[in-house]
Amino acid sequence: MQTITKYLALAVLCVSVQLINAQDTIQNVNNKEKIETLKEIKERIKSEERDFLKTEVEAINLRLEKGELSNEEANILKKEVAQKRALNIENRITIINNKIALLERNEEGYKTDNSEDLSKIGFSLGGDDGSFAGVKIKNKNKPKKYDRRTSSDFVLAFGFNNAIIKGEKFDNSPYKFGGSRFLELGWAWKTRVFKNSNFLRFKYGYSFQINGLKPDDNKYFIQQGNQTVLQEFPENLKKSKLSITNLVFPVHFEFGPSKKIDKDTYFRYSTRNQFKIGLGGYGGFNIGTRQKLKYMMNGERIKDKQKRGFNTSDLVYGLSGYIAFDDIALYVKYDLSPIFKDQIVEQNNISIGVRFDMD
Repeated sequence: MQTITKYLALAVLCVSVQLINAQDTIQNVNNKEKIETLKEIKERIKSEERDFLKTEVEAINLRLEKGELSNEEANILKKEVAQKRALNIENRITIINNKIALLERNEEGYKTDNSEDLSKIGFSLGGDDGSFAGVKIKNKNKPKKYDRRTSSDFVLAFGFNNAIIKGEKFDNSPYKFGGSRFLELGWAWKTRVFKNSNFLRFKYGYSFQINGLKPDDNKYFIQQGNQTVLQEFPENLKKSKLSITNLVFPVHFEFGPSKKIDKDTYFRYSTRNQFKIGLGGYGGFNIGTRQKLKYMMNGERIKDKQKRGFNTSDLVYGLSGYIAFDDIALYVKYDLSPIFKDQIVEQNNISIGVRFDMD
């Protein structure tokens, strides 16, 4: 996690430097170029406000079709939004004309407020604004869609990991209960199933799952032909851990109450501060298996990282579910596919922890 955080911080820093350089470049252009840019913005303003008006009129027509408005009420609302957008165009263009006049009568390099700049860059974690995987470049203002049935979330889950071994009691597991953990990072889309109800949602996406198993009693994994077994390590182990990384595609049916937010030009269903239950499963691929060993030998600290197959299953699939309030959930997942292929005694991975779905 620390490595991921460092890379994210570095990426944000690089983007910030690029934005600062871009801003300096814009401020240093001569007045003639600034005036040409402002003239382009005037046309952009007209286009933006017309787009907003079109969306508002479509929303009024939808309410009219549903019987929420009479023809007379719809016509009144259309006149009001048309008047509002016309005044917006007039006011915003007046501001631009004043900036142009200011630049025309002053020296080169005179600075003005770039509140109506063409290049606006914004960052978000997805959801209603249509961003993908956390970042969206905004070239202009856009009206909200009247009904958005699909939203997206960043998924983070972590907790305890272990294995259910055929013929063995769970409390006799050869893996440490506190030390064996899992981590999941992913992206999920959520689509409302019914047109006029948000009680049932279809949730789907992709995730990277890292399942860790820490053997107890100074043991480690070795591969003997098509069998993977635990064996006593000849030295005193400080750490023994097997990490299995999977790329999976989860699918859940999520249900629970939601609050309807109804505005004149759009509506949304919100599940904030609501209970929800998700039931489903996942399928995917094993993309890496690694064993990490730490021990002392002849007074020297040894770190041994073994990247091998260890006979782990290539295809992974299982069941998962969560019970959530707002964005925080109790999360359980169970691999129906065995951890190791062709084992005499089958083992299946099981995880329990917390999950955050952050929009």
